[in-house]
Amino acid sequence: MAFAYRWRMALAIVSTIIAAVFILLIPQLLGNAIDDALNFLSGETASKSEAQRQLLIAALLLFGANVLRGIFTMVHNYMGESIGQHIGYELRMAFYRKLQRMSYSYHNHVHTGDLMTRGMLDIEGVRLFVNTALLRVLLLAILIGGGTYLVVRTDLVLGLVSLSFVPIVAWRAISTRLKLHSGWRNLQEKLSILTRVMDENLSGIRVVRAFAGQDYELRKFNKISDEAQALANGLIGIRVRNTSFMSFTFMLAVVAVVWLGGLKVIDGELTVGDLTEFLAFMFILQMPVRQLGMMVNGFARSQTSGTRLFEILDLDPIIKDKPDAKPLKVEVGVLRFEHVGFSFMDEFGDEQILRDISFEARPGHTVGIVGPPGSGKSTLAHLVPRFYDVTAGRITIDGHDIRDVQLESLRRAVGVVQQDTFMFTSSIENNVAYGDPWAETETIHRATTEAQLHDWVRRLPREYETLVGERGVSLSGGQRQRLSIARSLMLNPKIIIFDDSTAAIDAATEQRIRAALKEITKERAVIIISHRLSSLMHANEILFLDGGQIVERGSHEELIAMGGGYHDLYELQIRPGDDVLSRLTGHGEAGPAADPDARPEKNSEGGNGDQS
Repeated sequence: MAFAYRWRMALAIVSTIIAAVFILLIPQLLGNAIDDALNFLSGETASKSEAQRQLLIAALLLFGANVLRGIFTMVHNYMGESIGQHIGYELRMAFYRKLQRMSYSYHNHVHTGDLMTRGMLDIEGVRLFVNTALLRVLLLAILIGGGTYLVVRTDLVLGLVSLSFVPIVAWRAISTRLKLHSGWRNLQEKLSILTRVMDENLSGIRVVRAFAGQDYELRKFNKISDEAQALANGLIGIRVRNTSFMSFTFMLAVVAVVWLGGLKVIDGELTVGDLTEFLAFMFILQMPVRQLGMMVNGFARSQTSGTRLFEILDLDPIIKDKPDAKPLKVEVGVLRFEHVGFSFMDEFGDEQILRDISFEARPGHTVGIVGPPGSGKSTLAHLVPRFYDVTAGRITIDGHDIRDVQLESLRRAVGVVQQDTFMFTSSIENNVAYGDPWAETETIHRATTEAQLHDWVRRLPREYETLVGERGVSLSGGQRQRLSIARSLMLNPKIIIFDDSTAAIDAATEQRIRAALKEITKERAVIIISHRLSSLMHANEILFLDGGQIVERGSHEELIAMGGGYHDLYELQIRPGDDVLSRLTGHGEAGPAADPDARPEKNSEGGNGDQS
């Protein structure tokens, strides 16, 4: 990814090389200046003016070398940081794009907090690799390689002594990198848990307050924070010990060079300038060597972060377009289930959810689906827009298998209004027009009118510009569901599925929504999934699911006449009694069919959960 930015990377590498060359020049210029000064003091230089001229030249050369070193080091740092920022941008977009493509089944098994940590902290760890690791390794390699040649050329023994700390430091760096790698992975995973706990707490803050769980949440957060801090302190300890060991080894080498070099100067084998050149080179090399710990840490962190990040980037979505998929063109809008089966694989094994489901929904024809919790009603709704793929049979729209068409066109043709609605932190208008941000105002108003929300919005101080709180917490359950209905109607889908989408709406409002949608549904296939029979008694055909199978089907009157499970559920909701409960559950206690949503409605706005 770094070398994809060719001219930036080329400039960074060239700048690093030039900066290293000027760094290596400084010890030589300093040594020559000292020898010139000593020659003048010993009387070997002819005149004072000549000595001053040579010293001035040496000083100017030193100054120029330092200035150029600084300029090219600045370019090297700037380019390295620039490439890192570009890589960070690419990874963020790739990561976010991948999350948008992943299937429902993936998001069901991964926590938001973990994804957020990977999308921020891990990307940051990878981004720093170019500047803190890659380019610095190049710089250090040039300094050690070029310096070795220069000092060994001057004196082989003293040169080897001056570089004696390098193999020891290299060995220490490798062993430390292994410790840092595992440590960084543990820390990143612990930070993921920390983010997860915070995300859950903030998402469920009303529950926390309602049950006075603040102290428990603080203790839980504090425990994980302490564990993360302990891991971070451990990493810091490894780095500090490593840096201290490297510095100590370096200083031993300096002491050895001073001792042996001093003896050689006394014996006349070296000049003072040569010894100064050795020491200057070592002290210049000290900073990159001290930064070796940071480089090792950069490699370890980027490897750990990159592994965690590419675990997501390398995933292949289960639900995706076929190579030859074409856009879905809905001409009539006939939805057909043909012997559909669905199994869901999770940590508990392969669970059969739906078995041999067959029915047809066509324009002007409403299909109602009812059954006890866990019977597969919502799963059936999720199969139509391909949130999941069927494992047996097929689903067709106008004869086209939905697995053979492009996902985007399919999901624009199928509108699913779910019970669990999600609102974005934006205005009411933006939430309604989410599927079509450039929609005309009249279209938005028409959708909210059909969802029985327009009059309520007009009474707000800022009307459609009113800000909806995070996750829609400023709205009641019924208001969120009506807004969700309006959002789906905005796209003018050919097939509409209401997945228990009126559970929080009172009976009177639900009747008004149904009346407003009457004209629209004449030209569309409609599926209504609900626990409340009052929501689907008007359907042309009602399917009663139990255990993932259709056990009864027919109109409301036909199912009542059968006297089966639908009849018992009707009796329970209209006039509940112990005898009906016993038949539904097999014992005298409330079972799955005795759902809390299945209660007599209040015929007034604001009843049954629709409190403003």
